[in-house]
Amino acid sequence: QHQAALFATASADAAADFKAPQVEIDRRRNLAIISHPDSGKTTMTEKLLLYGGALQQAGAVRQKAEQRATASDFMEMEKERGISISSTVMNFDYEGLRINILDTPGHQDFSEDTYRALAAADNAVMLLDGAKGLEPQTRKLFEVCRMRNLPLFTFVNKMDRPALSPYELMDEIEAEFGLETWPVLWPIGDGDRFKGVLDRMTNVVHIYQKPTKRGGKAEVVKVPLDDEEMLKELINEDELFDKLQEDAMILEELMPELDMERVIAAEQSPLFFGSAMTNFGVQLFLDKFCEMGVKPVGRKAVKKDDKPKGKKAAAAATEDEGEEVDEGELVAPEFGEFSGFIFKTQANLDPKHRDRLAYVRIVSGKYEKGMKVGHSRSKPSKKYSLAQAQALFGNDRDAVTEAFPGDVIGINNPGNFAIGDTLYSGKESMAYPGIPSFSPEKFAYIRNPNPSTYKAFQKGLDQLLDEGAVQCLRQRNDEGGGPLMLAAVGQLQFEVVQARLENEYGVESQMEPLTYTLARWVDGGWDAVDKADADGKLFGIMIVQDRWKRPVLLFRNDWKAASLAQEEKYLELIPWSTPPALDD
Repeated sequence: QHQAALFATASADAAADFKAPQVEIDRRRNLAIISHPDSGKTTMTEKLLLYGGALQQAGAVRQKAEQRATASDFMEMEKERGISISSTVMNFDYEGLRINILDTPGHQDFSEDTYRALAAADNAVMLLDGAKGLEPQTRKLFEVCRMRNLPLFTFVNKMDRPALSPYELMDEIEAEFGLETWPVLWPIGDGDRFKGVLDRMTNVVHIYQKPTKRGGKAEVVKVPLDDEEMLKELINEDELFDKLQEDAMILEELMPELDMERVIAAEQSPLFFGSAMTNFGVQLFLDKFCEMGVKPVGRKAVKKDDKPKGKKAAAAATEDEGEEVDEGELVAPEFGEFSGFIFKTQANLDPKHRDRLAYVRIVSGKYEKGMKVGHSRSKPSKKYSLAQAQALFGNDRDAVTEAFPGDVIGINNPGNFAIGDTLYSGKESMAYPGIPSFSPEKFAYIRNPNPSTYKAFQKGLDQLLDEGAVQCLRQRNDEGGGPLMLAAVGQLQFEVVQARLENEYGVESQMEPLTYTLARWVDGGWDAVDKADADGKLFGIMIVQDRWKRPVLLFRNDWKAASLAQEEKYLELIPWSTPPALDD
C-alpha cells in the first residue's frame, strides 16, 4: 500500500515561515457541545466561559430579558426564543491552555449546522438532561460523533432537579450506543438534595454551597473521601452519606480502569455529573477536560495537481482496478504550510456593516495577517489575500495577527468561499473532504410583497443563502426573474430566514409551502433528466435547478425516489450537493 508522506512533514523547499511552533499546537484544545434541545447547552457554555475568565457574570438563557443575554446566543430570534439557532465559536485561555468552544444548536431543524461544527472539532461533550436521559436528537448527534471518531465526554446536567439514577443513565448509554462510560465525577443526591460530587480520580469529595451572587461561581468545600467524620457533618444526611460510601466501593470494585487510548478511539466516555445552572461540577469538568482532551489532530487531504476530474476520474479509477483509490494523505498540524477548511459562513455579525465572515478551522501551519492563500475550488494560480482575521466570541470579534492549528478564525468572505472549501499556502494545491449539505425536506416559494424593497430583499436573501442553512431552487432555465423556492431541513429554518430578513434588512416576505418532502440531485446531468422525462418516468416529480443550474428532482415520498433511483440508474441520484469548482 502506497502512503506517501507528502504532507506529514514539511518538504525541503516548503516555506518554514508558516510552520506552527510545537508549543502552540500542544496548548490548543477544542470542544463541541452537543445535546437535545433544552438540556442546558448554552448555559453550560456560559459557565465554562465564566470559569475560563472570559465572562464576569453568566446570563442563563431563561433569565429575565433585562439581565444580560447569553454571549453565545446573539441573533435577535435566539434571544426571543431562548434557543440557539446557529453554532457559535468562542475561545479563552485557561491554565496555560487555549480553549476553543463550539456551541451548537440542539433543535433538529439546525442539525446541519451542528454537523458542520463537529467537522471542525477534535473533542465533543454530550450533554444529557439528568431527568430525561437519552433523547432523539442526542441519538442523531451521537451517530455523527461516531462517524467522525471524536473522543466523547458525557456530562449529565440538571442534577439540581430530580434525576434518573446514575446507574440507569450508564446502562442506557451502554445499551443504546454500545459506549462504555467511566464516571469521573459521581453525584451525591439529586434535586434539592444534590450536595456535590465525588472526584473518583483523586477520591476527593466536592461539597457545593450556592454562589452568593446570581450567575457567580459556586463556593466549594473539598474533603477527602476517607475523612468520614467531616464528610458526614457536611453532607448532613445519613442516607446520602451511606449511599456515597456504598457507591464508591461498588464503582471501585466493578468498573474497569479508565483507558485514555480507548477514550481517544471513542470506545469509552469519561462521565461527569453536575448542574450548569447552579455551577456545580462545571469547573471540575473544565479541569479534567484540559487534562484528558486531545490536542489538535491532522486531517486527510487530497493533493489536487494533475488529477482527472468528475467522470474521467471515475473512469480512471475503474480502469486501474488493481490499484487502491487515493483517499488522501494525512496533513499533520506540524506540516510547514498553512491549511484549513471553511465549516461555516455567516452574514451580518455586525448589522451596521453588512459583513460576511467565513469560519476557518486551521489544520496545519500558522495563519499570519496579510498572507496569500490558494482556494480549493479556484484555479491554482489564483491567490486570495487574508488581510485580516478575527477571533470570535459569539458576535464579538477581536483582530488576530496569528493563529495556529486547532484555532477557528473568522475571515472576510469575498463571496467565493463556501462551506467545505480548503484554503492553503504553498505551491501544492490541496483539498480536505468537502462538507455535504443535508437533503432538504421542506420546500416553499418565498415572495417579496413590496416591489420598492426589491434590492434589499435580493441582497438579504443572497447573503443568507451563502450561509447554507437554506438552499435556493428555481424553475429550469430561470435566469432570476421567476419565483424563488427555498429548500430546508426543517420548518424553523424558514421562520429564521423571514425573521432575519425583517430584523437585519428591513424587508417583509411571504412563504407559500409546497407539498414535496425530498430532493435528489441528478449527477447524470440534464441529458439524463431529458431522457427520463421523454420516457414518462418523471410524472408527479418536480424538475428544478439549484443556484449552480444543476438539475434537482423533488419528490412527494421516499418510495418514489427510491424506485426511480433503482429503475433509472443513469440518473445517478444523490441526496446532497457540494459547490462546483469556480471558473476564474
